[in-house]
Amino acid sequence: MTFIPKPKVSHPGLPRNELGLTRRDYEGALSTLCAGCGHDSITAAITEACWGISLQPELLVKLSGIGCSSKTTAYFVNGSHGFNSVHGRMPSIATGANAANRELMYIGISGDGDSLSIGLGQFAHAIRRNLNMLYIIENNGVYGLTKGQFSASADMGSKAKKGEVNRQSPIDPVLLAMNLGAGFVARSFSGDKAQLVPLIQAGLRYPGFALIDVISPCVTFNDHEGSTRSYAFTREHYSAAIAADYVPRQAQITADYAEGERIFVELHDGNQVALRKLNAEYDPTDAHAAYGHVQQRLAAGEFLTGLLHCRATEETEFHALNRTPEQPLNAVPFDKLCPKREGLSRLLARFA
Repeated sequence: MTFIPKPKVSHPGLPRNELGLTRRDYEGALSTLCAGCGHDSITAAITEACWGISLQPELLVKLSGIGCSSKTTAYFVNGSHGFNSVHGRMPSIATGANAANRELMYIGISGDGDSLSIGLGQFAHAIRRNLNMLYIIENNGVYGLTKGQFSASADMGSKAKKGEVNRQSPIDPVLLAMNLGAGFVARSFSGDKAQLVPLIQAGLRYPGFALIDVISPCVTFNDHEGSTRSYAFTREHYSAAIAADYVPRQAQITADYAEGERIFVELHDGNQVALRKLNAEYDPTDAHAAYGHVQQRLAAGEFLTGLLHCRATEETEFHALNRTPEQPLNAVPFDKLCPKREGLSRLLARFA
């Protein structure tokens, strides 16, 4: 992963939070994603959310897998802990780290390919275990790093840049999470910062597994057959010094709409996505009603955004369920971690 540090110079008059830190203190490396990528808007929302709740950077753990989305962890809170795992295996790393130290705050960044294809089983078990973490899916419906194949979240009937039509039914992470018993389920749009920031803050504070599925448009896909800017055409007709992609600059897509309102957001390729924001009367504590409401709006071609479902999970939270010690394992005295022969004998006698 390319890491380009940001300049340290900042204006002395920047506002500070309760810890005396500015928003610049919650930034990371310069993004290497395509200009206009919705993932960068999500990074900005995470940065704002962490600054707003005065989160101590050294108490945050950032985890990711493989994909465009998984680069996001390099772009916020550079003073925190981080681990970039293999494809689809981020939940396992999060589970091990969380079990070892419950005093830290965990945020996992994943994509629709990373979570809903190769990592689907791990994603499901993180929910089942009610792992205490915020899990953000940056959902664009395609495999961006490998030139835009349909992902498992692509809508049936949607067209790729090459013109082929997706004929497979999608996996909806919101419905899947509610069906598996997740206690905090939300959906948002990368361009709706006003909605996304408080959802992230609530998810970070939630005592259990919190999922936010974020619709995040991809701006690239100019490498298809017939394009004079494709890899194949360039290699065949020119003697290039290096192989490089051309990605046209695009503007970030934003949205501002009221509670209960439906809007159509036009994406960079001319397609549209329909978003409907929950109204103030919506009850997120009723899981069955929430599940049905999401399905109803999907049937109407709309993505429902906001806090879709939330319930108390103190008794089934990962640490409560497994009776883990409150003290981090790296702080447990050696004689407790490694009992003497007498202690081991008493322990083995229980299984005789």
